[in-house]
Amino acid sequence: MKSTIIEANGVQLGVERFGDPTAPLVLLAGGTTMLSWPDALCEALAAEGRHVVRYDLRDSGASTTVDPEAPAYTLRDLAADAAALARELDDRPAHLAGIGVGGMVAQVAALDYPEAFSALTLVGTRAVAPGRVDEDLPDHDAATMGPLFSHPKPDWSDRAAVVEFAAAGAEALGNDPAIAGETAGRVWDRTPSAEPAVQAANQLGMVFAKLNCRPRWRERLPELEVPTLVVHGRRDPFFPVGNGEALAKEIPGARLLVLEQASTAIPEGEVDRVAEAMAGLTG
Repeated sequence: MKSTIIEANGVQLGVERFGDPTAPLVLLAGGTTMLSWPDALCEALAAEGRHVVRYDLRDSGASTTVDPEAPAYTLRDLAADAAALARELDDRPAHLAGIGVGGMVAQVAALDYPEAFSALTLVGTRAVAPGRVDEDLPDHDAATMGPLFSHPKPDWSDRAAVVEFAAAGAEALGNDPAIAGETAGRVWDRTPSAEPAVQAANQLGMVFAKLNCRPRWRERLPELEVPTLVVHGRRDPFFPVGNGEALAKEIPGARLLVLEQASTAIPEGEVDRVAEAMAGLTG
């Protein structure tokens, strides 16, 4: 693994590389930090003969951070970041993957910059922006979200409190609390500022809800012509599995891989299966 900063689309993006830099590129858009992509998955993809690069979206990790409470960019800007970064990393079209809100970035990037990408993987995401969901799509599970969002926020300057908060949230969502806590500690360590708003943005990704995500892109999904894999946890209460099913139905030729025991995160036991499916998109 090698960490660095790359300037693309006029901003600095924190990246980590795995595998042979001359191999075909798989670009992993964070949701919002790069650590939403497990190390083991990155290593498994590298072992499949891929140059794997995961990166932080703006206002997270080592990427450009200005004011997470009032972002001056849009979803379209984040999509342009992905395309510009792919071009900086390789002259060939990249396999673009996004998880959670990173999956929204990936959809728009693949639609707006089709020449930049050769394949698309969408993990635990949906085809509409934060806010009111389309009537035919399942919204957040109220029984889970109520207790989750009512849990007192930690002192963001206290690493141990943030780790405990993340572990409790993971347990409520049905993810592994130990892994979530360990990841939250790593995210805390990488956050470039002790300011509470910056720490909260890194841990929760709430800056995404403040973005201008118009115009809608769901109606454009049939335009996608690249091989596409949709991965979704059967037990996901945040973006319930019907969202993944809709994506797979509306993107021509898309394959749906449902992880029966998964929630919002990719479990350790499914890493090899997901990596094999992703590698299989482009041979």
